[in-house]
Formats: sequence, C-alpha cells, structure tokens
Amino acid sequence: MVLMMAPAALEAPPPPAVAIPPRGRVGMVGLILTESAFFSIFVAAYVFYIGKSASGPQPADVLMPPVVNSICLLTSSATIVFAVRALRGGRMPRFALWWLVTWLLGIEFIVGTGWEWHRLIYQEGLTIRTNLFGTTYYALVGLHATHVVVGLLAIGLVLILAALGYVNERDAERTEVLSWYWHFVDSVWVVVFLTVYVVGR
Repeated sequence: MVLMMAPAALEAPPPPAVAIPPRGRVGMVGLILTESAFFSIFVAAYVFYIGKSASGPQPADVLMPPVVNSICLLTSSATIVFAVRALRGGRMPRFALWWLVTWLLGIEFIVGTGWEWHRLIYQEGLTIRTNLFGTTYYALVGLHATHVVVGLLAIGLVLILAALGYVNERDAERTEVLSWYWHFVDSVWVVVFLTVYVVGR
C-alpha cells in the first residue's frame, strides 16, 4: 500500500499557468519602442544643430507655433478613446462618429502642416537644402507627419470597414491596439513641438 502511494506522493504539482499577452499588443509595443528610438535620434540631431547654420533664415525668423494644429491633434487622442469605449459597449453609431472625428482632426493637422510648409518654402525661402536648420526641421517634422499619415490611413480603413458593417464589438481589442499608435503619434508631437517651437527658437 505504501509502495503504491509513493509515486503519486512524489509527483510535482503542475506549473502555474502563464498568461501570454495578445500578439497584437506585443507587436504594437515593439513598434512603438522602435519608432521612439528613431524619433530620439532625429530630436537629438535637431537640438545638436540649433544655432549652427552658417546662413539664414534661423528658427526665430520664420517659425510660428502651430497652436491650432496642435490642439486638434492632441484632442484626437481623447476622441479615439471615446470611440474605443463606444465600440466595447456595442454602440456602433457613436463609435463611427468619434472615429470619424478623430480622422478629421488628424486631417486638419496634416493640412495645417502643409500650409505651414508652403509658407516656409515659398514666402520664407526655407527648404531642406537651405541650411542645417532647414534640413533638420523638415527631417524631424516630416518624420512625424509621415507617421500621422500612416495613422490616418489605418483609421480611414477602419472607418470604411465600419461603414460597410464589418466592425463590431468583437473588434474592440484591435481598435484599441491601433489607438495606441495614435496616442504615440500625439505624444511624439508634444516632444517635437517643444523641441522645434519652444527650445529651438
């Protein structure tokens, strides 16, 4: 009897279950960390070359803080949160409305950036080849604008799918992960704004 129970008594308890995070979340975190490294390099280059341009114009001569653009972009971080919450609750019309507002706010930011570049190029004569300031300015702000466009394309695709009836509350996890990218883009803009329009002037 003792010999028969001995093997059972020696069995190790089963290992605790390990919760594996969803692949989408892990992938987005990896992407955000990688992109953060890229932006850090561009911000460091901009700060390093401030005041080292041999010729004009200089930042203080031509830059005006894009306050309206910044408010619109930062507000879109709130609207995308409202959209995801609405989707989790199965409120599709409200989700579509907030998602559309987020997209429109992002579009306004890109259009505003385009107008700013048009003024800088055609009125102030600042191009990417003018001086070190022009090179680092367009590289940093352009890198951010590229990320905004990528985010707008993704948000626009979801908007189209929602209009066609292919999005419901089961997709809330995916939309939330996408919203992380948009929050990242908005957070980076705070750094870019402070670097270019506050510290750099």
